[in-house]
Amino acid sequence: MASNAMDRRTFVSQMTCSLGLLPGANVLAQTARWCGPQTTQDQPLRVALISAASYGTAGQERTSGSNHGTAFATIFNGWDEDLSQKFSGTFIRSARQIPNVSVTKVWDPLPAAAKAMAAACKIETVCATPEECCSDVDAVILIDDGSGRQWQYAEPALRNHIPVFCDKPLAMTAADAQKIASLAAETGTKLMSASSLRFVPDIVRLREERAALGTIKLAIATGPGKLVYYGIHALSMVYAVMGGGVRSVQHVGSPGRHVLRLRYHNDFETLLIVTEQDQFPMGYQLQLFGDQGSRSITPDLTDLYWYLLQAFIDYVRSGQAPFPLSEEVELIAVLEAGERSLANGKEIQIEDLWSPAKK
Repeated sequence: MASNAMDRRTFVSQMTCSLGLLPGANVLAQTARWCGPQTTQDQPLRVALISAASYGTAGQERTSGSNHGTAFATIFNGWDEDLSQKFSGTFIRSARQIPNVSVTKVWDPLPAAAKAMAAACKIETVCATPEECCSDVDAVILIDDGSGRQWQYAEPALRNHIPVFCDKPLAMTAADAQKIASLAAETGTKLMSASSLRFVPDIVRLREERAALGTIKLAIATGPGKLVYYGIHALSMVYAVMGGGVRSVQHVGSPGRHVLRLRYHNDFETLLIVTEQDQFPMGYQLQLFGDQGSRSITPDLTDLYWYLLQAFIDYVRSGQAPFPLSEEVELIAVLEAGERSLANGKEIQIEDLWSPAKK
């Protein structure tokens, strides 16, 4: 694969055709309490979007257009069709909205893109700085902008005790992921980060029904793209159903054809298979094998961003996290360990990169 941009075009294509309608689902099966003010379901919330109107992978020039930024904005605000047609670059229109929440501020490194997006998505204020975007709002969303470093914008909001959603990936290394997680813990501020696949109904349902398979011995998860940047989606399906607890990672594939063997602290193992587009196409699939049966699903990705943002808004309102933030940090450590294993051919112990005891 020549660049991460090709990865993104493939992913955008898959996501765009998945924005339809599906019944809602209760995704808050596993909770953890954080401090901070709570709100009622009827109280309007004001949200800021940061780095939301343009996209650019590391070392490449940013260009107008944002898959996640426009999709997230239209979930909350809707859009003006005429102005959206004039917007330069990717513009995703969500078929489903979340009521009583509106995007009131936006910031982007490309001011012209932010201004055009604000007009098309009915956003009141275009901010001059990320810090300005983190004031007079009830929540902040840091958009996946291709850099893998959107977490760096979190500090002003966290120090002001404003809940933050950091779009995937939380960071590109376990050390950086733990850095921002530690700041959230230090300030006692809500912080959530997740792949949208964690919350699609098929995955949530499989978690609820997995007991019928007995003791799960093996999971196989597949997906397309770069190992850390998009492999997070395939691995998140496993975490959503089985939780964390990975002990070591061994890369047994080849560059572009990533096959990771994950060993856990119990008798459970996972094979994570992530292929880049120049190798061969591979969709998202999760298979579970237990001592009383097996199950294979290809998740329906309809409204996947809606389910993700609904989980975050529920967290902001209730103070109950849908899963421990430490799982997301561990997930980044697992993907980083896969990269290290590919480079040196060795099995990598997760505790060498991250462990809860080293926080």
